[in-house]
Order: sequence, then structure tokens, then C-alpha cells
Amino acid sequence: MRELKKHRTRQLIADTARAMFVERGFAAVPVSEIARASEVAEATVFNYFPTKEDLVFQGMEAFEAEMLQAVRDRPVGEPVLAAFGRFALQPRGLLAAQDQDSANYHAGIARMIATSPDLQARQREIFARYTASLAALLAEDTGTAPDDVRAWVVAHALIGMHQALIGFVHRRLVEGPTDHSLLAREVRSQGQRALKVLGEGLTGYGIKTGKVVTRRVSRPGPA
Repeated sequence: MRELKKHRTRQLIADTARAMFVERGFAAVPVSEIARASEVAEATVFNYFPTKEDLVFQGMEAFEAEMLQAVRDRPVGEPVLAAFGRFALQPRGLLAAQDQDSANYHAGIARMIATSPDLQARQREIFARYTASLAALLAEDTGTAPDDVRAWVVAHALIGMHQALIGFVHRRLVEGPTDHSLLAREVRSQGQRALKVLGEGLTGYGIKTGKVVTRRVSRPGPA
């Protein structure tokens, strides 16, 4: 009962904070207000969430555990790319929203992250942790040393794909209102294309053609 109460309190604080952040912006809401709205002491908030940013990313530990389990429990003979790809392309959050209110809520959180330097910095730290965890699992799985570069290269590539897809979603949302069902299809298509590139390797990617590529260069306006 004690652990259940702790879980409910933690979830209440996180849900309250996210709703306030979406409504007013991450920087505009102090932790003291979140504590009052959740009817707990400010120290209690920090007992559950070491930083203000962690209030936004609550639940990411579960995602990490599920990712590692998906790779660890893949069928015998299945490459890690297939297992990771299957896991990464499962719709979650906004892409799995069943109603407009849920879609608007998740879209608001994504826009908030996309426009907050502090939240983007925290997100990069989380991706780095994912990469380290996956590299350790791959090294163990393949019987190589923990510092084997191959495990780290593969982990960076896989987590990089996941990170790129999240960035794709964020850019779409910042551009303006988006049909989340259409966005889900776009993300799946982008993810499949990325998996194809990773599956084929880098040998045939980015071969220089000798053609002259003209790029538009933005020029600064008058001072």
C-alpha cells in the first residue's frame, strides 16, 4: 500500500506539472506552484523528481527498460536491427492518441520540448543514457568487451534513428497544427526508410556523383 501511494503521488505530481507546463510554458511555472497544486510540499516534488526537467520526462525509465527487453528477448536468429526497428516504430504518445483531447495534450508537450533549450538539453542526456545502456547490452549479447567500438557504433546508429524520428515529429508540430494520424503514417514511412539505410549499410549511401550542387545561402539583412 505504501508503494502504491508513492506511485500515485508521483504520477499526480507529474500530471499536474505537465498540464501547467502545456498551459503556461515550462519556464513560467515554478516548482512551488506545482507543489501547491498537487497538495504536497515542494521538498516532496524534489524527492520524486531531482530536477524540474524530470517532471516532463517522467516515464522514460520505463521506455528504456522496454527497449532493452525488446532487444534482449528477440527470437533466435533475428538481427538486432529488426528487433529495435519493430520496437521503435510502435506508435506512442501523440501517434497513438485515440481522441483529439489526448492528441492536443501530447502535441502540447512535444512543442514545449521542441522550443525549450533546457528540455532539449535534458532530452540529449536521456538519449546518451539510452545509447550507453544499449551498447552495454549489445557488447554482452555478442560476447565482446564493454568498450568494443562496434557495440557503441551500432547503439549510436539505432538511438540516433529514434532521436531523428522524434526530431521529425517536433519540427512538424512547431510548423503548425498537424493531423496526428497523418503524422503517424509519415513517421512510420520515415522510420522504414531509415531502417533500410541502416540495413544496407553505408557502402552505397552518399556516393559522390560529380554533379555540381547549388545551395542557397541565406544572406544577412541590412543592419
